[in-house]
Amino acid sequence: MSSTHFPFSAVVGQDDLRLALLLNAVSPAVGGVLVRGEKGTAKSTAVRALSALLPQVDVVPGCRFSCAPAAPDPSCPDGPHESGPGALRPARMVELPVGASEDRLVGALDIERALAEGVKAFEPGLLADAHRGILYVDEVNLLHDHLVDVLLDAAAMGASYVEREGVSVRHAARFLLVGTMNPEEGELRPQLLDRFGLTVEVAASREPAQRVEVVRRRLAYEDDPAGFATRWAGDEHEVRARVVAARALLPKVSLGDTALLQIAATCAGFEVDGMRADIVMARTATALAAWAGRTDVRKEDVRQAALLALPHRRRRNPFDAPGLDEDMLDRILDEFPDEDPEPEPEPEPEGPDDSGPEDDGPGGGPDGGPGGTPPQGDGSQDPDTPAESPETPETGEAPAEAPEAPQPAAQEAAGPEQAAVRAAEPFRTKMLSVPGLGEGASGRRSRARTAHGRTTGAQRPRGHLTKLHLAATIQAAAPHQKARGRDGRGLVIRKDDLRQATREGREGNLVLFVVDASGSMAARQRMSAVKGAVMSLLLDAYQRRDKVGLITFRGATAELALPPTSSVDAAAARLEQLPTGGRTPLAAGLLKAHEVLRIERLRDPSRRPLLVVVTDGRATSAGNVGGRTDSSPRELAGHSARLLQAGGVASVVVDCESGPVRLGLAGVLAQDLGGPSVTLDGLRADSLAGLVKNVRTAVASTASPHSSSNSNSNRRVA
Repeated sequence: MSSTHFPFSAVVGQDDLRLALLLNAVSPAVGGVLVRGEKGTAKSTAVRALSALLPQVDVVPGCRFSCAPAAPDPSCPDGPHESGPGALRPARMVELPVGASEDRLVGALDIERALAEGVKAFEPGLLADAHRGILYVDEVNLLHDHLVDVLLDAAAMGASYVEREGVSVRHAARFLLVGTMNPEEGELRPQLLDRFGLTVEVAASREPAQRVEVVRRRLAYEDDPAGFATRWAGDEHEVRARVVAARALLPKVSLGDTALLQIAATCAGFEVDGMRADIVMARTATALAAWAGRTDVRKEDVRQAALLALPHRRRRNPFDAPGLDEDMLDRILDEFPDEDPEPEPEPEPEGPDDSGPEDDGPGGGPDGGPGGTPPQGDGSQDPDTPAESPETPETGEAPAEAPEAPQPAAQEAAGPEQAAVRAAEPFRTKMLSVPGLGEGASGRRSRARTAHGRTTGAQRPRGHLTKLHLAATIQAAAPHQKARGRDGRGLVIRKDDLRQATREGREGNLVLFVVDASGSMAARQRMSAVKGAVMSLLLDAYQRRDKVGLITFRGATAELALPPTSSVDAAAARLEQLPTGGRTPLAAGLLKAHEVLRIERLRDPSRRPLLVVVTDGRATSAGNVGGRTDSSPRELAGHSARLLQAGGVASVVVDCESGPVRLGLAGVLAQDLGGPSVTLDGLRADSLAGLVKNVRTAVASTASPHSSSNSNSNRRVA
């Protein structure tokens, strides 16, 4: 397989993506690009091709940290550097794998030599390689939290610090951060999201002619990568020359007071937090003017800068889609018309590009032109989902109903499907956690052995030493000092003496929701409250870095509405559209959960599950369980719950029963599951019983097969 990248100028369409990347090539101070979009839309292809368009960098010969000869880093581990001529090399594009270790990212310090010899033997990591180049993170939304923290620190300070028990190394780390992600797999942490200067939404073209051109070029590239690159070499040279010219023109671009007012008014009008958006917009508008070959920033530059720099900064919670109201943007900008006279009369086009090349062959110009189509979200102008029921009054209040009483099964059987109702306002929930000590993915829910957190002990390292336990290392080495011939003040340390610190932190879990959508839950006020509670738990799962899944049951079946995923907003969208009605096949819902968790244990054995059953506890139908036809629906539900309990699944039942007459069936289900039961009101973190809630399960190895009734008393909310 050839290492020749697909040419940047040969990418078909995707004008906004190419424009955002080129603006960062012109002005790295813009702050990078986040590319959001569905799979198979040339996100990675375009990013990898960008490095070929960047100008070469001048570096100190032999320096592993790419110091500039004119201004070398005084803290460079390879320094100090003597003055002399530099060496030109291509700008690097360094890829950060999602599963990389922290040492691979920041570099590794040889602790054994540091303790025994006092030598800072440092092996550079990816941050050093990316200095003065591009750091590319594919699937950036799946990056582990501890790597995100390192990236945030490096992006904020322009340097990387590596510290191991008092021994520290610092080196410069200024890079262009580019990330790609599929929103279906989950969203980014807000702190990292704000670090990206620009964001673009990409989608596959629906035009047959353009899709044909994509396939034609891709097949031609795969048949002969070198020949394909040669055919596009002229276009690549033109784009590269234009980047160089725009970089040279950038210091001469004037950002007038009118443009600054437009930028400030836009950020204030859209209620963007902080001042980073204003700065990024100013830099982007300046880069747009330079890319167009102008020395003045115009209103169309400010408008395009807003469409690139603000959408991802408008999100208030993970259920909001990124985007801008373009009509509102135009109204804000119209309040500040361009007043500065033009040095030369020029036509005023609709789009921002009025001076770049017009043609580069099929599929649009490689420059994308500032006149490219503004980024569009999926319904981003209105973050509300379209699941609102036509029966809901404009006031948002549900019609008053009489207190709810238990409904006979016959009424449920004939109940028609009802339209979906909107969820009530989410609230902050109490924390539900899985008992014991896990070893799953980094998160914020349950206790786990992690690479970060408080130190709880020491052990011999398994592989490369990452976190030294200094006291345990000295304790292991001390008895052997005489035998090793120690005659000075320093300890004689050998590799066998080194001890790895064991740490305890938090892990993310798989939170599987099993939601009752039957007729007994169909009262509008009630279902709205239920959806609001599940939305609140989903928001909590997003903040704690969990995977989520959604099972619903109604009528005669249970359905996996959303397979386990990191996309919490996808679960919220499915929940909003959930209809209700029909009988209550509780056993089918629980057995579906058992099947899903069994499969997930095979896929991701280290991620522990937490089952959240949202129901009033009624069971009026056996559903599609099959088999035990001699048992009642209630008995089948109890059997299914005890099956989950026997598998050691941590569970909690959210009791949705309401009205003056209560049957307490949800509490019985909780006992069968071996977990606690909590009411909708009790789920709120600010309720009177405002305690942290833990789901406790009996330890299988110590529980007797005949003590299930006794073990249930130990499985409670503490």
